[in-house]
Amino acid sequence: MEYVVQFIWDDEADVWIAQSDDIPGLVLEGGSLDALFERIRFAAPELLELNKTKKSPSPSICFRVERHEKVFA
Repeated sequence: MEYVVQFIWDDEADVWIAQSDDIPGLVLEGGSLDALFERIRFAAPELLELNKTKKSPSPSICFRVERHEKVFA
């Protein structure tokens, strides 16, 4: 099963924000992509369980990460 997580840079707050339409309730922020991805790795399975999302037949969950940056002119 694949879940899409979007990473967006918030220039005002100086943090990365992760959110997902595929994982209800997933909204996290962090100062680095590495730290944020690590938080998602632990939070996503818990949120999927809490939301009673169907589990993949395989024991692992794969993520496709889309990176977006806010650009100000």
